[in-house]
Amino acid sequence: MYLRTALLSLSALAAAKEMPKDELRAAQLYDSGIRHENNVALKKESWARQEAAGMYNSAQYAEIKDKVECLNGTAVTGNDVFQCKNIDLLHFLSHAELGSTRGVGSSSWGWTSEDGREFVAIGQQDGAAFAEITAEGKLSYLGRLPAYSTPSTWREIRGQNNLMIIGSEAVGHGIQIFDMKKLIDIDPASPVTFSNNGDLTGHFKGLPNGRTHNVVTNPETNFIYAVGAQPRTDKCKSGIIFIDITDPSKPTSPGCASEDGYVHDAQCLIYRGPDSEFEGHEICYGYNEDSLTIYDVTDKKAPVILSNSSYEGAAYTHQGNVLDPMNQQFLLLDDEYDEYDKVGPAIPGHPITYIWDISSLRAPKQTGLYKSGAKGIDHNQYVANGFAYQSNYGTGFRVLDVRSIPDDPTGAGVKEVGFFDVYPEDDNMPGGGTVDFVGTWSSYALFKSGHILINTMERGVFIVKMQEGFDK
Repeated sequence: MYLRTALLSLSALAAAKEMPKDELRAAQLYDSGIRHENNVALKKESWARQEAAGMYNSAQYAEIKDKVECLNGTAVTGNDVFQCKNIDLLHFLSHAELGSTRGVGSSSWGWTSEDGREFVAIGQQDGAAFAEITAEGKLSYLGRLPAYSTPSTWREIRGQNNLMIIGSEAVGHGIQIFDMKKLIDIDPASPVTFSNNGDLTGHFKGLPNGRTHNVVTNPETNFIYAVGAQPRTDKCKSGIIFIDITDPSKPTSPGCASEDGYVHDAQCLIYRGPDSEFEGHEICYGYNEDSLTIYDVTDKKAPVILSNSSYEGAAYTHQGNVLDPMNQQFLLLDDEYDEYDKVGPAIPGHPITYIWDISSLRAPKQTGLYKSGAKGIDHNQYVANGFAYQSNYGTGFRVLDVRSIPDDPTGAGVKEVGFFDVYPEDDNMPGGGTVDFVGTWSSYALFKSGHILINTMERGVFIVKMQEGFDK
């Protein structure tokens, strides 16, 4: 049972609104690392069950070559029936067909070349696979970059202009910096296995023991960031480590933001928004296990915490995204364990998206929420052009229309306009899904073509696309 009983007793809350951080609870559960270690143990237990059941043998999942339309709520191909809404399947390749001997997908990101070609980096347990998405929406495998040290399920990827920034929880891994331009002239008939010794643009070795939970980028600056770099006893306390890649072949770190301790994920942006005091500053929105913590990191040698806010129902503040980088007034936040722990508005087990008004960076307000229609756990999300793209583990890839939030920050006007469920094994369970760490880890939906990549833990990679004329 790990620490489940104690965690529930401290987390059981009725509704959702912002509240001061509970410093005693933080010290007992979060700052100590107990909550995080418990989460890791629960995930490893779940994944061991999946592996024992043969779910990670990705070679068993056949390529789906032809377009499969979403009709009457399902996309049917052979023996596979994927529940869906307004999203068609264009192509599927297993992790085995994408060069992995171990499978287990994780993060992913995309890059568009100057001539408009679309490339993707796909996290797997044993490295990162690279592919091009053709004009027809088909994956063309080009090669891979092996893990720098040992395999790890936690492999995070973000883009910084033409560079892919790759971090891992594996000790000794560091941060790989890979130039996606290397993919442009590869013949798909001869995929390339790149070398960590000769093919990296750069490699950051300045992490405490080489591992980081996540990597963060800000393409408007020459900085990238490592967050959740263990151990918590290091001088940076697993906070935000600043990494200068002005010369990406020689990354350096001028310092870190350690004051609030462990940062699980973050979004760092040049501030544009209603809080005029900070216009033009570099602001990081940190998702810090039990709080939304907002930093001013303009001065890398003297970062400042502007606010530290928790909320009713907080179990494990995981990740989030501002609604509009050009007007940073609202923010969406997801909590990875509120559904699992059955606390606050997530007691029924449906993924909750928490809505925040960040008009005042010093005093953000939690104004509302959106509850997903199917049971599951929310994992990662990002927002573009008024739509939130969410990877919700077993319930799959979800698209929310969030354009109503500035007028109605309660979330009452938020609506789901599309989804593609990549884990049919749980479709017949009560509530339409399982509250477990299965299915999709990440997605990338920012290509101008509309092609969307969904990276799954078990099967491999789906390329999907919203149907023309879906309800906007």
